[in-house]
Amino acid sequence: MRESPSVWAFPTVLTLHTTGMAILVGASWLLDLRLLGISSRSTPLAAYRWVFPAITFGLIVNLVTGVLLFIKNATTWGTAVPFGVKMLLVVVSVVLLLPIRKYVNSDEVGEIGGNARLAVDGISGEPQGHRRGPDRRTGA
Repeated sequence: MRESPSVWAFPTVLTLHTTGMAILVGASWLLDLRLLGISSRSTPLAAYRWVFPAITFGLIVNLVTGVLLFIKNATTWGTAVPFGVKMLLVVVSVVLLLPIRKYVNSDEVGEIGGNARLAVDGISGEPQGHRRGPDRRTGA
């Protein structure tokens, strides 16, 4: 890109990289909120299977454009610790996504429980798995 005669080469690759990131993060966010039981509990988890092709598309766009952006400053970014941490986190997120995909695509789809449920309960301040009913002490 550095030697490209086009002034549009770098902005185009950067725009594609940002668009791929938006698709990847947006689709992941929708799935994560549903898995944690925060949004649309009435929608079955199986309805979110469309998310994985979107995530895959966003990841492929980011891999291709990311390599092009890396090549532009390979000597600088190849030795930068923050860049190495970023790449490590990308690999970890892909590895963690595989069992989630298997879970969503399985026939025994339900709610996520355990530690994830405790984390959501701690953040929101009330148990997510239960609807708040009348107060036993006052009956209201």
